[in-house]
Amino acid sequence: MEITLCTKSDFDQIITDFVDFWGDERTKSLHNPILLYEFGNSAFVAKEGDKVAGYLFGFISQTEPVGYIKFIGVRQSYQKRGIGKRLYEHFARFAKGKGCKELKAITSPSNKVSIAFHKSIGMKLSGEPNEEGIPVVRDYSGPGIDRVVFKKKI
Repeated sequence: MEITLCTKSDFDQIITDFVDFWGDERTKSLHNPILLYEFGNSAFVAKEGDKVAGYLFGFISQTEPVGYIKFIGVRQSYQKRGIGKRLYEHFARFAKGKGCKELKAITSPSNKVSIAFHKSIGMKLSGEPNEEGIPVVRDYSGPGIDRVVFKKKI
């Protein structure tokens, strides 16, 4: 398994096979090609041959020394093999090389799979516990739209 920069062909494969990565199309419209065209130096894929097994789209914050992970996805048939963790480690090295001191990611409080994954790779949750006991940052994404905010020192 090789981790490389995402190409247009890789991006097209991700969009074409989107359900294989996410189980449905709920976030497909958020996978804007700006993540490739304008932030392509921080868009990575894990490939087996020509097949994209997983990807991580991130960028470096313009306001603080933080590497922000926008999306991470692994094909269902490749999950539980450590690919997501390897992509995070790769991005952490990239971000650290750019002067970052921390990684950051967000998800919705209902995304239990994402919460479990991020906790398993050592990310800490910020905020106050919600009704379910999950730490959230209230109104993070607007009024009444709480988010789980993950952070990890690098």
